[in-house]
Amino acid sequence: MTEKIEFTNNYSDLSTTRGFQFEVACNRCGTGFRTPFRPSITGTVTGAMDAASSMFGGIFGRAADLSERVRSASWEKAHDAAFTEAMAELRPEFIQCPRCSTWVCRKNCWSVQKGLCKECAPDLGVEMAAAQSSRTVEEIWAHSKMAEEDRAMLKEQSWREGARATCPSCGVALAKKAKFCPECGAKIQAEVHCTECGATLAPGAKFCADCGTKAQ
Repeated sequence: MTEKIEFTNNYSDLSTTRGFQFEVACNRCGTGFRTPFRPSITGTVTGAMDAASSMFGGIFGRAADLSERVRSASWEKAHDAAFTEAMAELRPEFIQCPRCSTWVCRKNCWSVQKGLCKECAPDLGVEMAAAQSSRTVEEIWAHSKMAEEDRAMLKEQSWREGARATCPSCGVALAKKAKFCPECGAKIQAEVHCTECGATLAPGAKFCADCGTKAQ
């Protein structure tokens, strides 16, 4: 029976024709381990044959074909052996969560007390500190000091009286409530009076609020 090679999906194969090397990383935090580079005997042999074929040709020219056959058989066998050894070496550093099936590192992402990864069973102290910090930030935004300019504007008793965004004469944008346009000098809120009683009419009023006379 063919021997099965067990593996996980959190590894990277860095092997070349010259040797074998593998990495295994935590699927949660990215922390990982790399095996030392192990030279391949077949890689050395094929390299020598390739060099001989390029230097001498002729009978040595068949070395390239031979080296490829050596690589396809012996190299693959050596690669499987190196892979199996690497998995056995690095696997103890990781553990699979029984709840989410994620492979995580034991050092940073595994809760020994809960028997779960810290994504499924977070550290309560860490979560509490994070929640408190988040709430503090919310409180800061909710109770942030209003800009002095805005506060002064709200103190004006007439702030509701038809504030305009642009000058009625030249159309320039007004950064704040003003009595005169900073561009053309026109009066922003020109007072209109009732022709009957002389009372000041509100902007856009069609009738006098005091005597009911129709505005001109």
